Parts: sequence; C-alpha cells; structure tokens
Amino acid sequence: MRSERTWPITVLLAAASLPLLVMYAYLILDTFTDSAPGAVFPNRFTLEHWRFLTERQGSRASIWQATLNTFIFATSTTALVLFISSTAGYALSRLAMPFRRLFLGGVLILHAFPTITLIIAIFLILQMLGLYNTLTGVILVKASLELPFGIWIMKGFYDTVPWEIEMSGIQDGAGRFQVWRELVLPMVYPGILALGIFSFLSGWSEFILPQVLAPDASVQTLSVYMASLIFDDQNFNFNLFKSVGLFYMIPVIILYLVFQKYLMNIYGGGTKG
Repeated sequence: MRSERTWPITVLLAAASLPLLVMYAYLILDTFTDSAPGAVFPNRFTLEHWRFLTERQGSRASIWQATLNTFIFATSTTALVLFISSTAGYALSRLAMPFRRLFLGGVLILHAFPTITLIIAIFLILQMLGLYNTLTGVILVKASLELPFGIWIMKGFYDTVPWEIEMSGIQDGAGRFQVWRELVLPMVYPGILALGIFSFLSGWSEFILPQVLAPDASVQTLSVYMASLIFDDQNFNFNLFKSVGLFYMIPVIILYLVFQKYLMNIYGGGTKG
C-alpha cells in the first residue's frame, strides 16, 4: 500500500532529475569524445582532452602541483578550524566567561560578513605581514573566515552533552582537560566529523581567496587553474575545460558519497545561549 502511494512522487522526482542526469552524461561523454559543431552524437573517441594529466598547459602550474596545493589548502584549513572550534566551542558552552553572550553575538555577526567585502583589508594585511602570494597566508585567512561558523556549531553540540558525564569524570579524579578529551569529545564526534567534511569541501571549492591572495603559478589551486583556462582566449578548449572540471569534481563526489550521512549531523547541535 505504501509503495502505491509513493510511486507518483518517485516518477515526478525522476522526471525532474532527468535533465540533470542528461547534462552530467554529456559532460562525461564530451571529455572522451570529439563532436562536430551542432552534432548530437560524438564522432570519435579520444583521450586528447585529458592530456593535462601529463602535459603542462602554458605558463600554468602542472595539474598535479595545483592538486597538491588545493589538498594542502583544504586539509590545513580544516585542521585549524577543527582544533580552534572544538576548544572555543567547549569554553563557550561550559565556562562562565564574562561577556559570553556578547561574544556569541559577535561570532554570528562575523559569520554574516561576505568574504568579498573584506578582501581589500585582508590583501593589505597579508602584504604587510609578508604572506601575500603564499599558501600559508590564504590558509590563515580561510580558516579565520570559517571559524565563526565552526565555533557556533561546536558550541551547539557541546550544549547537548549532559553535565553529569563531566562531573562523574571529575569525581573519579580526572582533570578538566582529560575529561574533555576522553569523555566529552567522543560525545560530539558526529559534529566534529560533519564540520571537518564541511570545512574541507569549502576549502576545496574556494576560488576568490586563492585567486586574489595567491595568484602565482607555484601556489595555484585547482579553482584558479580552471579559471585560467577560461581566461585563455587564444587557446580555449571547451572539452579540455570539461575534463579539468570533472577531474576537480571526482574527490568531492567520492567524499560526499562516503560521508553524506554525517553532513546532515551538522544541524543536529543545539543552539542554546
């Protein structure tokens, strides 16, 4: 009976998804074939559009250098966000800090600022610090912009952990840090994992910050690499661009398929003040 009620919805969703499926099918097909202008079906199979895997494209960094830079950028940003958010969120949730509510309000306000409105000030600061055009500088900036969201989310998860768990550990002679590390952190593990995945995906897809703050070929990320393909008016290859885009998407697709259920947990934390 239940399947009879849901089949119209299934058919409707399948019909609505069909254009997207066709689009992705053509995206994959175009990376391995050549077609005449206006043709519906490809003319021949070719691997020419994947030559970027073995050949350097003009003055750009190699695709593997850009991939390594992107991986370092995303993982370093994630590590900083997780470490600071997990400690700051705990302090805001458990400690009677002065101006705690004011600080939490400030965290939300900082998260509301669009990145582009701060880019000129960030650019000037990095130049003064000597961190312009370096991965270190753009990592620190990206982590700083992600921290308000991370702190607020982790604070919400800590709020759901009963006080009795910590009190029992303290009564057994454990220190505050030991209680946090061995008793509290395992209770908020889903939130840490979800925040880590979210931060990694955000870092992997970031374009504005690497483009403006680290444009040099030696520190180029995949998003900037793809943008340089578009800007190359004299040697633009649309199928090559599709191939690089598919290469860029593969790690994200794999990560999402493996950890998709944990991404839903990022909204499971409380929002108590």
